[in-house]
Amino acid sequence: MVQLLPREDHQKNFNMNILGVDYGKKRIGLAWMQTGLDIILPYGLVDSLDQLVKLIKKEKIDKVIFGLPLGLENMGENENTKRIRKFAEELKKQTEVEVDFADERLTTAEAMEMGGEVSLDEKAAMLILQTYLDK
Repeated sequence: MVQLLPREDHQKNFNMNILGVDYGKKRIGLAWMQTGLDIILPYGLVDSLDQLVKLIKKEKIDKVIFGLPLGLENMGENENTKRIRKFAEELKKQTEVEVDFADERLTTAEAMEMGGEVSLDEKAAMLILQTYLDK
């Protein structure tokens, strides 16, 4: 006999793998968390869209959060934000993963103050993911 869980119990048991992305011109910093564990961990660096696509498929990532470097004064879009949105759209086409964005203003400065031995890009990705989760 199969026992069906009530809807709210089923949702509690579903854990999402969420990837935070600090998309830079040279490297792409990554951070990972699984809902339910609620711990954000550094997840390495990749150099290209192809590497990121492979990682997302291999690790069964459910959602990707990109940091957007909005303007400090007016929170407006700029060439960098357009470049990131274009990259995110291409990633979404190739993986069909859910994509969202978080304000990444000042994350690099904050990442520089963090301890630990992981890369600055991974620290920035961790902060992007935390910003997204806090909203």
